[in-house]
Amino acid sequence: MLGVRVDPEVQAALAAGQPVVALESTIIAHGLPRPDNLRVAREIEATVREHGAVPATIAILAGEVRIGLDEDALEALAYSGEVAKCGVRDLPAVLARGEDGATTVAATSHLADRAGIRVFATGGLGGVHRGAVETFDESADLGTLARTGICVVCAGVKSILDIRATLERLETLNVTVLGYRTDTFPAFYLASSGVPITWRVESPEEAASVLRARDEVGAPGGVVVANPLDEPMDAELHDRVLAEGLEAAAAEGISGRDVTPFLLERFHSQTEGESLRANVRLVLRNAALAAQIAAAL
Repeated sequence: MLGVRVDPEVQAALAAGQPVVALESTIIAHGLPRPDNLRVAREIEATVREHGAVPATIAILAGEVRIGLDEDALEALAYSGEVAKCGVRDLPAVLARGEDGATTVAATSHLADRAGIRVFATGGLGGVHRGAVETFDESADLGTLARTGICVVCAGVKSILDIRATLERLETLNVTVLGYRTDTFPAFYLASSGVPITWRVESPEEAASVLRARDEVGAPGGVVVANPLDEPMDAELHDRVLAEGLEAAAAEGISGRDVTPFLLERFHSQTEGESLRANVRLVLRNAALAAQIAAAL
């Protein structure tokens, strides 16, 4: 690919048919405070290695797509304050201008798929926002998953989104959703949203068998493996902070794409760091499971 640098270790693993796990970079540049972001980025990569796969953190540095980052690149991404948040639509502009960019779930899925990486670990998917019937506010993650063959291991979607509508859209887009040892869709900080999902798998090997069957039948979309958090946030605290946040957003006239960052900031400030700790735990769990699935493939 033009303008793409694949890390030598990642390139060698792909050429040899060894397991590789793609990792997003938005969590490093925008999702966690400094210096925790660099520490957690290293922990995520180490977790992938501990479970038998090669990590490939994806980002754009100086207008070049990077599939796999060395230590210098990780530090640059973590400490620079001038990193654009890149969905697929943003990639051409960031590349053409020679800028730095952190990839979202959508952009990471797109670039990983083009590089031949089949499994991707992240925290949570984007989804359909509350009130989308009026605003049409829906994450590009969903449409991208309909067009790529990637397997995304995640903790569902955040409870601040419309979870039922998100699952309806994934069904419409022919994206297969698997519950990992669960019959209900996880809600990021919470182990369960209460919304049932059709298919359940009990092991990385079973998830890998679904991916192989998808290839054999030629299904066009991706596969979501929804992995619930083992130590979820206190449900009462979660529900209180969410309700108060929604009221505050309405009172301050915050709407559309500004609602999500507003609510997430309130979670961080009103839960005394519990939401942040839950975020880190679930990302590490997803990295471990993604590595196991990649190894089973």
